[in-house]
This record gives sequence, C-alpha cells and structure tokens, in this order.
Amino acid sequence: MDYHSFFLGRDQQSYSGQDHGMVYISVRLIWIDRTQSWSLYLTAQVDGCDRYALCGAYGSCNINNSPACECLTGFVPKYPKDWNEADWSHGCVPKTPLNCGAGEGFLKYSGIKLPDTRQSWYNRTMDLDECRDVCLKNCTCTAYSSLDITGGGSGCILWFGELIDIRVYTEYGQDIFIRMAASELPAYGSSKRKKQARILVIALLSFGMALLGLCLMLYVLKKKPKREGIILDNPGPIQDFTTGSENDDLELPLFRFATIAYATDNFSVKNVLGKGGFGQVYKGILTEGQENKEIAVKRLSAYSRQGLHEFKNEVLSISKLQHRNLVKILGCCIQEEERMLIYEYMPNKSLDSFIFDPNRSILIDWSKRFRIINGIARGLLYLHQDSRLRIIHRDLKASNILLDHEMNPKIADFGMARIFGGDETEAKTSRVVGTYGYMPPEYAIDGLFSVKSDVYSFGVLVLEIVSGKRNRGFCHPDHNLNLLGHAWRLYKEDRQLELIDKLENESCNPNEVLRSIHVGLLCVQQCPEYRPTMSTVVLMLSSETTLPEPKEPGFHTGRYLSKMDSSPVKQEGSSTNGLTITLPAAR
Repeated sequence: MDYHSFFLGRDQQSYSGQDHGMVYISVRLIWIDRTQSWSLYLTAQVDGCDRYALCGAYGSCNINNSPACECLTGFVPKYPKDWNEADWSHGCVPKTPLNCGAGEGFLKYSGIKLPDTRQSWYNRTMDLDECRDVCLKNCTCTAYSSLDITGGGSGCILWFGELIDIRVYTEYGQDIFIRMAASELPAYGSSKRKKQARILVIALLSFGMALLGLCLMLYVLKKKPKREGIILDNPGPIQDFTTGSENDDLELPLFRFATIAYATDNFSVKNVLGKGGFGQVYKGILTEGQENKEIAVKRLSAYSRQGLHEFKNEVLSISKLQHRNLVKILGCCIQEEERMLIYEYMPNKSLDSFIFDPNRSILIDWSKRFRIINGIARGLLYLHQDSRLRIIHRDLKASNILLDHEMNPKIADFGMARIFGGDETEAKTSRVVGTYGYMPPEYAIDGLFSVKSDVYSFGVLVLEIVSGKRNRGFCHPDHNLNLLGHAWRLYKEDRQLELIDKLENESCNPNEVLRSIHVGLLCVQQCPEYRPTMSTVVLMLSSETTLPEPKEPGFHTGRYLSKMDSSPVKQEGSSTNGLTITLPAAR
C-alpha cells in the first residue's frame, strides 16, 4: 500500500485551555491511496515554548513561568503595551543602545537553548577566548558561544543580528554570551559604584581638610602676634605674684606678649638657645625704630620646678643692677599665665661651652681666660659690695657665665639669688639651692650662706678655667681626689703649673697662672672665715702683693659626690655644668 505521511506543523496545532503555558497537541496524518483520504497516524503533546520565536527577538520562554515570555536581562519590551497583552511577537530591545567600541562587553546567560542559527558563523578550532575577541571586533556580532559543549567545550559560534527562539531549560541548558553596552555590565556597575564612592570620599576629605584648615587659620590668627607697641605705656608697679600685694616701682620695662612672640617667631623651636630649670631660652630680634636688637627671652615653663618665686626673685635681684660684668636685663613680660624675662643677647653663649669642649677651648687662650677670671671677680664684687643691694648669687657656675662679642664675662641667672639688707652678712635656710661641685660645705650641710658662699663657688670656677676640667666628675689615674683635691696636692708638691690646660702651655703667663691657682685655693678653703672677700680677691689678682698660704679646701676628696647623689633631692634645674638642686638642710 502506497502512502504519504503529513505532519501538522506548529501553525496547525490545536490546543485546550486559556493559559499561554498550556500543552499543545502535535498530530501526524497518513495519506491512504485506496480511500483517497488522510488517516490519523499518531498524536504527541508539546509545550508552548516549542512554538518558534514565540517571545520574539531577545525574549526567552520559560514553561514554568506565567506568562511564559520575558525579556533577557539588559533588554526591555519593544512595545510594552502589546507585551503586557501577551503579544510578544515584536520581542525586546537593548535597555541601553549599543555603541560599538565604547567599552562594550558580554553578559553571560546560562541554562538556555541557543538561538536560531540561521544568521551565525562557526569555527571548530577556536577556543572561547578567541571567539570573544573576534566577536568584540565585529560591530554586527551580537553573541557568541561554544560550538561543542562536550569535554568542557570547544569551537566557536557567532551570531549576527537579532537573537530569536530562546528558551530556558531547568537542566542541560547551554551558556551564551550576549553583547551589552558598558553600563549594563556588572563590572561597570561595580566600577561606577566604586567611582561614586571615591568621589564621595574625596569630597568628604576635601570638606574635612577645608574645615580643619579654617580652624587652624582661625587659631593662628587668634594666636599670631600683631606688631603693637613694643613696651606697654605706663606699666606701673610690678605685683607680688604670690601674695597679690604691690612692690615699689622696679624701674623695669614691661613688654607686650605679642611683641616678644613676634620677635621669637612665635617661640619657634629653631630659636631655642637652651633650657634650664626655669624653662627654655629663645633668641629673638626686637625692632626698635629703624634698628634691630638681638635679645634672649627666658620663658617660664608651665612645668618648671623653678616657678613664680624664682621669677619674682630674679626680677627683684637684677632689675636695679647695672654693671659691665652682669648680664643686662631689658625688661619682662607678664600676661595672664605668661612670665618672661628679656635679656641682652650673648652671641658666644656660656663659658662652659668653651672651657670644657676640647675643640673650642683652644679659642680662648690664657690672656682671655685671665680676663674672664678678673671680670667675674669684679662682677661679684659689685653684687656683694658696690650695688644698691647686697646680693648673694648662690648658683655661680660656668654655665651661668655668659660671653659677649669680645668674650667679656657676664654673670647671669639670678633665680636663686638672695638680697641682704643693711649690715646683714649671713643667713640660714632650710631650702638649700645650688649646684653640686660649687656649693661650700657650710651651705650644703648646715644651710648657712653668706658672701663667702659665692667666694667658694668663684674659687672652684677659677680652678676649672685654669685646668679646663670640671670639679664634679674629675678623674685622675693616680688618686680619687676631685679637682680641688688635685689642685691642693699639686700646690703642696709645688707642681701647680701641671694643673694648667695643655692647650694653654704656649700662651700662658706662668706668674698669672700661679697667682690664679693660689687665689682659687684661698677661695675654696673649708672654713668661711679664712676665705678672702671679693674686694681682696680683685686686689690679689691685679697686683703683685704677697699672698697668704691657703689651708685645706672643703669637699676636696671627691667622695662626697656619690654620697650626696644617693640622697633624695628636689631638682630645681639643670645645665651642662651639673644640676642646680634644692634640698632640705641637715639638722
């Protein structure tokens, strides 16, 4: 029997139900010549997604969804109204139109049936990366995928034009990479978010920096000194800062804080000259008319152990003193919590920076040293006898002797000084102040001080100037004596010239050296009554008179240092020449 079979295609299907996810019936008929009619051969069920191009271009069909059609990610319905009425034939279009070469890329879709391949091209030897590169270079290429998915995938297939007849499979689907505008790619979104975050962070940082800069500017403007008048008009009497009572006019100019701050470049670190128990000392340039004057500003530190008492004491002690061998005070500054003393600037700094420095000590030969010794002696004589007030310095040492342009000595630092009135020549204190190595025995042990206390300190200083060695910490290989003990030993053995600094051998005057050592030993005698006054010292240094024989020095063994160091003390300040200390006197 001859026959022909005929399959009712998708356009001749019957269906039941109203849902687009419905089940369709496929019918196969056979032509029978004998009867000249079609006879039913078989029927088969098919789902709605088997209809060709049901969802249009760039639409995907999923039988498990209702409705079954939806646009691929990154695409929107071409005609939204028709799409919502279940007319999907017009399909979808890219949400962002493609612009070839503007950072386009590919978005991966997984688990789908690949589109119609009537507008495709393939290559069996290319891998997926090569496939991507070829597609990206061709602006008409809309997607690519692996040609063969077996064995991990191989080959390349490219689509050109619209992608039609795509459906979603729950399993056994394939991967396809569809061309997208840069803005639709996840990496772009992440990059865009990162860029936005960076912009936000930069904006916040810029705002914060601007706000901080404004605050700093306001602070600087508030603190920055303005160039007002240098000296206050009619400053009036200086107050007692501890009791609030007023003293007599001290004839000491009061400077504005703004003036001193301007002169020191707002107390810049680069202008720091040194630091002592009182606080830091700054170099400054004070403008007076058309001239600039160098000054040294001693600023009371908020953490200083030498506080208001010492500040007031120095002001009272030195404000009325005028002598070429005393440092000249130009005025003071008292404003709120600020306490400052303004001195003439000494360019060569302190004596200890020369005599104890092997490299710089050669700069002061014997003639300069002898002139320094005489200058210190005359300065002390003025304090003890010739000034309007009788003043005991109580902290005479090498670091408190400043040197001017011509290496002339100036006694400085009167914070520990005491003023004697009338015929008073001696006093006792329970608050011992001074520096180890320069304090006489009666003062260090019993708290007794007088003009002879300064004489003792001067004697130690003379021996240090001659030898270039410190009394405290002096070391000799032949004995355990300090510098005083060593000088005393050489004197008794008539070997005094061995004490002199070796750098002075060629420039020294032996008679002046011997006389200076002799005077120094007279000044450091243990008993205060045996020590000469400063008027006698000045006479002995400047004449050829016969000198009395000195007696044993006080504190000459050198062993008292470790004993004193081990006892608790209240440290009042420091310098390169030892500690200025305050300690209770022994009972």
